[in-house]
Amino acid sequence: MSEEQKQEQEIIFEIRGQMGVITLNRPKALNALTHEMAVALDAQLVEWADDPAVQAVLVKGAGEKAFCAGGDIVRLYNEGKSGGDYPYQFYRDEYVCNARVKHFPKPYIAFLDGIVMGGGVGVSVHGSHRIATEKTLFAMPETGIGLFPDVGGTYFLPRCPGEVGMYLGLTGDRLKAADTVYAEITTGFVASENLQALENALVSMEFSGNSFVQVNQLIKAYEEDPGEAPLQVLQAQIDAHFSKGSVEDILTSLEAAGDAWAMRVAASLKSKSPTALKLAFRQLREGAKAEFDECMQMEWRMVNRVIKGTEFYEGTRAVLIDRDQSPKWNPATLEDVHEADIDAYFAPLEVGELDI
Repeated sequence: MSEEQKQEQEIIFEIRGQMGVITLNRPKALNALTHEMAVALDAQLVEWADDPAVQAVLVKGAGEKAFCAGGDIVRLYNEGKSGGDYPYQFYRDEYVCNARVKHFPKPYIAFLDGIVMGGGVGVSVHGSHRIATEKTLFAMPETGIGLFPDVGGTYFLPRCPGEVGMYLGLTGDRLKAADTVYAEITTGFVASENLQALENALVSMEFSGNSFVQVNQLIKAYEEDPGEAPLQVLQAQIDAHFSKGSVEDILTSLEAAGDAWAMRVAASLKSKSPTALKLAFRQLREGAKAEFDECMQMEWRMVNRVIKGTEFYEGTRAVLIDRDQSPKWNPATLEDVHEADIDAYFAPLEVGELDI
């Protein structure tokens, strides 16, 4: 394949040495994940899982800014508003791909060198090795557009230290490298300027024995200290507030504390969709008790209801379409979102449960 042909592809697959190398190749769109990319990635992982010529997989993003800044939300908005079935196809195949990454039987290495949000999280954090750099900017900002932290957030967020996952899932706050390592979202830190040398070493590796051990040892030689993690300093405060039994109780706790950090976080929560906040709260509490595949099946049930609702479209309109940053949530308050409303998101589907 010529370099010109490569540049025309949204996702590039190569075998270099004994490594399968994946490049998310939409740099002008911050490598945002399309339906076609998710389907292609899933199919390639199926093939490479059984290919003895491929001993490990590396995934990276093209360009200088992003690994993958999320899903193709604007298309989801347009297609969903018009009543098309594209959103269902996208989310189903994306979630199947997320599960494929989680269960991939060989080392799966992601270079999170830049922005990683939403859909980009789903094709990276479930792999065995997630490398942060000084360019890493991680977030799950879905509650701000009337959605919930999906792509496996149901599973990995509750498994962050203490209540960090609940804090991140509700607020959508952004993390830099040291915080992602502390939160166990990434497995180590490598300076961006050293990634090419690490990639060269990986593709030159001759695998024998335990490939996971070999990859661990190689990556360790390139890892550095990411520095102090602000999240670690905030851990006690996060745990105190976000361990409460409801979103309302979390807000009450933050406002009672009254310090600058607590008031900033409270204001952030008040800007989110009340429905999405309560949905995410229930999701993460349930996810803490569930296996990975159960979490993905739960998310599929939830997103089916979101697609049929209004909050996702209003949030996306305000943030990405009209960009007025003034969503009109309905219901407008937490008190007006009833438990029965949230229960409905988790109910079994009449047809078409997620098959993974």
